Amino acid sequence: MSERKIILSAKDIEVKFRVRENYLTAIRNVSLDLYDGETFAIVGESGSGKSVFTKTFTGMLESNGMISNGSVMFEGKDLTKLKTDKDWEGIRGAKIATIFQDPMTSLNPIRTIGSQITEVIEKHQKVSKEEAKKQAIDIMSRVGIVDAANRFDEYPFQYSGGMRQRIVIAIALSCHPQILICDEPTTALDVTIQAQIIDLIKDLQKELKFTTVYITHDLGVVANVADRVGVMYGGQIVEYGLSEEIFFESAHPYTWALLSSLPQLGVKGQDLYYIAGTPPSLYNRINGDAFAPRNKYALKIDFEQEPPFFKISDTHYAKTWLLDPRAPKVERPEVIKDLHKKISQMTEKGGAYYVGD
Repeated sequence: MSERKIILSAKDIEVKFRVRENYLTAIRNVSLDLYDGETFAIVGESGSGKSVFTKTFTGMLESNGMISNGSVMFEGKDLTKLKTDKDWEGIRGAKIATIFQDPMTSLNPIRTIGSQITEVIEKHQKVSKEEAKKQAIDIMSRVGIVDAANRFDEYPFQYSGGMRQRIVIAIALSCHPQILICDEPTTALDVTIQAQIIDLIKDLQKELKFTTVYITHDLGVVANVADRVGVMYGGQIVEYGLSEEIFFESAHPYTWALLSSLPQLGVKGQDLYYIAGTPPSLYNRINGDAFAPRNKYALKIDFEQEPPFFKISDTHYAKTWLLDPRAPKVERPEVIKDLHKKISQMTEKGGAYYVGD
């Protein structure tokens, strides 16, 4: 992985939101390198900071939000220095695009599908209306819209949910971005359509050679698509590594808890595992490890001092004191031991959950 080209580099990012008279620190000193052509998945509970972090790549923080520290380097520019929509022209949508989870809020219901795609092409590529229409019909066909030329002038209500999401993908890819951010792109769709959309994005990535960032709480999606995974909790990435390392060799107790919560690991007649407690309030300063109050493996130092990242391999790091040489040895939970074998057995029984191609 170290030999691959870094396409975007975020360093020590801190994001704050002003809420009445208080400040909420949503992202706490997060760093991440994205590699050209890879698929990186960010996972974690709701409120862990997944979407907020990636909004710093496109300047789409809400009006009460600000990047209070750090840098996001892309093509020699620090994106945290861009302040206005004019500053973002040529990057947002053109080079870094986003697919959101609900296609109905991403599409204008009173404008035709074709006009919404051509608008983006004309703005970013400076081509004629005729050329923009030609490109729009081509990308509609690529994302699986049958008879795209005849459906060009239809409205969003004339498309099914899955087809509308394909159009959202078409709009995002119409300017051939280098990075595609997929923010829970299948949440609003049924399981069959979810699989189609995931396969579509994978196929288009191979064809168009872009980098994909998935934001999701669905570990099934992660297992199917990701080269690397970052696990977020309390506004921080607490573990990252190759997909196989996160699923089969994870080291952070929060990652263990997420994996243990997989419904596919449930045993008939037994209660499903859940993570006790609630995430920390990000209004308050967090001392030590943010996960410590919910962590049955927590050490005394977890409540006093924030752990550093410990290196497990050249590609795998985890932010937990359990990896300190002085810490007691702790076994992974029984339910996620031999996870590869359990997932293989589920797949053989017809389950939709698998790791790898």
